[in-house]
Amino acid sequence: MSIAEAVGAWFLQNRRDLPWRREGFGAWGILVSEIMLQQTPVVRVIPRLEQWLERWPTPADLAASPPGDAVRAWERLGYPRRALNLHAAATVIAERHGNVVPSDVGDLLTLPGIGDYTARAVASFAYGMRHPVVDTNVRRVLARAVAGRGEAGPPSTRRDLAAMEAVLPIDPAAAQLTNAAVMELGAVVCTARAPRCDACPLVDSCAWRAAGYPPYEGPKAAAQKRFEGSDRQVRGLIMAELRGSDIPVTALEIEQLWPDAAQRDRALAGLIADGLVVAGDDGFELP
Repeated sequence: MSIAEAVGAWFLQNRRDLPWRREGFGAWGILVSEIMLQQTPVVRVIPRLEQWLERWPTPADLAASPPGDAVRAWERLGYPRRALNLHAAATVIAERHGNVVPSDVGDLLTLPGIGDYTARAVASFAYGMRHPVVDTNVRRVLARAVAGRGEAGPPSTRRDLAAMEAVLPIDPAAAQLTNAAVMELGAVVCTARAPRCDACPLVDSCAWRAAGYPPYEGPKAAAQKRFEGSDRQVRGLIMAELRGSDIPVTALEIEQLWPDAAQRDRALAGLIADGLVVAGDDGFELP
């Protein structure tokens, strides 16, 4: 049995019931979910996704609202630049694509904030098109099961897509199933720190297991910087203050959020440069 067959059969019996996998969940919802899921756990995304789609059921609905509304509705999902990108993408979809999320990867890549992974994920999961879809979980499964390595190492778009392409069935429906199945396997079974090999459908064919689980000795991906005390934390404090206010936040109020003036000013300047904060005569507010 091939990797695609084994993982696909396992997925059909064990997949989680997630909103974007349900019948009738459209391309717009899948696009929103994919952007929200970037570096954010599923459990935090689901309630925000449901609220978002209830308020803005189509791209045109979101495009008709000010960008600041999108940032405010993003709440604490993190990396609020994604909210601005999503608003900008919705505007392009509404104006240039007849309010329909495009199915072509090339067209999807022209949307603001849409990278290679998201474009391929939408084309595959929303439209059933045959494209390899690769995220961190997929890279880990392929590294272990196929290459016999405990970790995937630093990402490489060309190499990673080729590795997934090699296990992807020719049939588009089977390819879509395989993309979802391998991703799910990496998320819930073949996890980074505590893989549950006894529950894995690839237990008898995994190259890493067959080699005796050798430690990974290759190059490692860059570790994420510590959050506490970082500019990211300060940016988050400023954004939370602005989201919670219906009027401009004064410079004095901003000063009280963080004691290190240089770091606070740097974080605020970065938010302004990113278009997440607008400076006016009365203070600072969302765009």
